[in-house]
Amino acid sequence: MQKILLFSFLSFGLNTAFAQSAPYWQQHVDYKMEVSMDVKNYQYKGKQELVYTNNSSDTLKKVFYHLFPNAFQPGSEMDARLHFIKDPDGRMVTKVKGADGKETKQSRIETLKPNEIGFLKITNLKQDGVTAQTRTSGTILEVTLAKPILPNSKTTFTLDFDGQVPVQVRRSGRNNAEGIELSMSQWYPKLAEFDFEGWHADPYIAREFHGVWGNFDVKITIDKDYTIGGSGYLQDKNEIGHGYEDAGVTVTYPKKAKTLTWHFIAPNVHDFTWAADKEYTHDIVKGPNNVDLHFFYKNNPKTTENWKQLEPLMVKVMDYYNQRVGAYPYKQYSFIQGGDGGMEYAMCTLMLGNGTLQGILGTATHELGHSWFQHILASNESKHPWMDEGFTTYIEDSALNEIAAKKEVNPFKGNYAAYYQLVQSGKEQPQGTHGDRYDENRPYSISAYVKGSIFLSQLEYVIGKENVDATLKRYFNDFKFKHPTPNDIKRTAERVSGAELDWYLIDWTETTNTIDYGIKDVVDNAGKTTVSLERIGRMPMPIDLTVEYTDGTSESFYIPLRMMNFIKPNPNPNVKRTVLEDWAWAQSNYSFTIDKNKTAIKKITIDPSGLMADIKAANNVYEVK
Repeated sequence: MQKILLFSFLSFGLNTAFAQSAPYWQQHVDYKMEVSMDVKNYQYKGKQELVYTNNSSDTLKKVFYHLFPNAFQPGSEMDARLHFIKDPDGRMVTKVKGADGKETKQSRIETLKPNEIGFLKITNLKQDGVTAQTRTSGTILEVTLAKPILPNSKTTFTLDFDGQVPVQVRRSGRNNAEGIELSMSQWYPKLAEFDFEGWHADPYIAREFHGVWGNFDVKITIDKDYTIGGSGYLQDKNEIGHGYEDAGVTVTYPKKAKTLTWHFIAPNVHDFTWAADKEYTHDIVKGPNNVDLHFFYKNNPKTTENWKQLEPLMVKVMDYYNQRVGAYPYKQYSFIQGGDGGMEYAMCTLMLGNGTLQGILGTATHELGHSWFQHILASNESKHPWMDEGFTTYIEDSALNEIAAKKEVNPFKGNYAAYYQLVQSGKEQPQGTHGDRYDENRPYSISAYVKGSIFLSQLEYVIGKENVDATLKRYFNDFKFKHPTPNDIKRTAERVSGAELDWYLIDWTETTNTIDYGIKDVVDNAGKTTVSLERIGRMPMPIDLTVEYTDGTSESFYIPLRMMNFIKPNPNPNVKRTVLEDWAWAQSNYSFTIDKNKTAIKKITIDPSGLMADIKAANNVYEVK
């Protein structure tokens, strides 16, 4: 029995070590698609060939496809979500009055007619020429393979698909609020991701996505009057025209031609999106590193000037992102009026365009930021939405502050205020909550966008801004075109700074622990002053503390956090700083002595930078009366 137990223990240890030291791998796809769009009934037919490379050590007996358009049908999971969530997305509901005169919210999906719903129907699915068994369940197609896909091998899937573009409710769809005819996001049968955690065949219920890296070769046939913008490089631009043609080229079509076939290639991406309209203005502006920035917007005199002013601003924003994170790796990016709000896609965004210049600038800046945090650093949006939405919000706020006429010392103040409101509401859920399973939409938004942004701005407080800047660049270089996890950003920050940060990742993202430090007492002590501090919240932090004296001078004190095993560089080298003994988390109280009488002190402040998300600011300041 002892030998058996010893063998079991050793086997467990070996298996654990193997799992932890297994080299990184990811799957790969090569799509070829041909689709024909009927602009009269908004239905489309297509063929897809997909070469799938299994780079895992698993033998796969099934695969899964996403059929996103099926969400836009009465009775779908997305429709059900709108019925039961307390604060449904206002874009997805309408207000109706009942017989009693009371106003209620009704799902827009619920009222879609058969010719207004979305659908995607798959037929003739074969694996290497042999018919495979399929089963459709809502927005997921389960495929039982004709033969298993062995580790480090390839297989080819072919299929036919019929789709209908839904009336625009959320992101994709036809004839949106601003009159854009076709917003074609999540429109094709998309293979689900399989990674070290297994399959990610999430139903389309609410918001975020996860995709397999690969190459897309797409041909779209549509009425010749439509201009298309989207992912990928147009291969036949001098035959298509519509603003893509080279300078000096005049494009003519055969007199009898009613349609054009647009051929796009998008290399090394994990999605493909396009939009089409008969009234698009199409501008091309040279961006940093000779990148072509395309702008597609309605030919509307009321909004054209805003889009024209937007163009040079986005050149500045892209340059900032290149410098702050890393060079944008493609040679094209498109800002396309379409969809609703704004949503990031491969090499492009769909965004509303009828707002103010400041409004569309904010949206465009945010969505462009997603090219770094989601379409180059492709974290799992569904499981960790804070990694893409939060990090994008952080660099968006930084970029807008950089190009602003008047710069803020702390451009993230609004994020902290929103986070404090969430904490006070009692509705906060851990950031580890799956994006679809938040109780309400607003707590999701604050957790993903705001608290996710604070993860980085507060990290400036924890390890220093220079270390955060270096962390972002190394994170980009180490994980571009991969699927980084929360541990990857944490380990990158540790490698750069030398600090231990496991406590930071756990408390901030996996719990709802809050930060609350306070100045408990300040007393005379034989000509000196003893300052007593207390940790009230569960989450530990290092402490920056500034003392202002009555003679106009000031000095700072730094209390390292013991579990970090780290001393942060002085954030204000011009101010004298004293590094005190570290503070252990288990000790809720801490005292230190200032070598001056209390009467010489004017004010003591914990974290004058405002970058530590302390939920009670009042007890962070002590003023000597």
